[in-house]
Amino acid sequence: MTPKKAIAELRALGDPAKAAEMHRYHKVDRPYLGVANPVIDDHVKAWRADDDLEGRLALAKGLWKGNTHEGRIAAAKLLTQARIRPEDDGAWALIASWVPDFDGWAVADHACIAGQKRLVANPARLDAVEGWTTSEHMWTRRAALVMTLPWTKQNHPKPADLAIRERVLHWAAGYTTDHDWFIQKAIAWWLRELSKHDPKRVETFLDAHAADMKAFAVKEAGRKLSA
Repeated sequence: MTPKKAIAELRALGDPAKAAEMHRYHKVDRPYLGVANPVIDDHVKAWRADDDLEGRLALAKGLWKGNTHEGRIAAAKLLTQARIRPEDDGAWALIASWVPDFDGWAVADHACIAGQKRLVANPARLDAVEGWTTSEHMWTRRAALVMTLPWTKQNHPKPADLAIRERVLHWAAGYTTDHDWFIQKAIAWWLRELSKHDPKRVETFLDAHAADMKAFAVKEAGRKLSA
């Protein structure tokens, strides 16, 4: 499968009216084909099954470069796997190379889900992610929190996982005075997910930092604490 053929397949299934609606909704100026995510999923599964890792990486790279909304979603989905064999360094490098291109939550979140898998597979990559936290690019800073969400979800974290959790909470604490809506939303998202497994740690964070956060983010972060 080539990027050109892949986009042609998706384009043939597109709906111009839906494409216009998606453009208005996402508010990001790029081509939209009007294809629903479940349809993209079906095609990605077929493309993944028919190609080796080198081919999937080339396809994902080309789809991302093509800059259609659905193409970038498909590129991310191609690399969303818990295990990538024989080794996943190429996949991680490609995902990380996309981060400076992030310009909206939908594509960014799909790419971040792919990145989550690669970080869990090799947490040493968090050293690179930490560098994102001081980027001038808001979406890069946000990605540091979204890609580390797996460390909010462990019921029985190991000491190494707890150390990573604390590391990311330190990043989040540094973000609290950044009042960009998407940054505040990302802080709240991280804390809300963590509150399902470690509510006391979230309470401690909010006691220390709620005064610096936007009110909506504080409310969202604590939403599960009283549930």
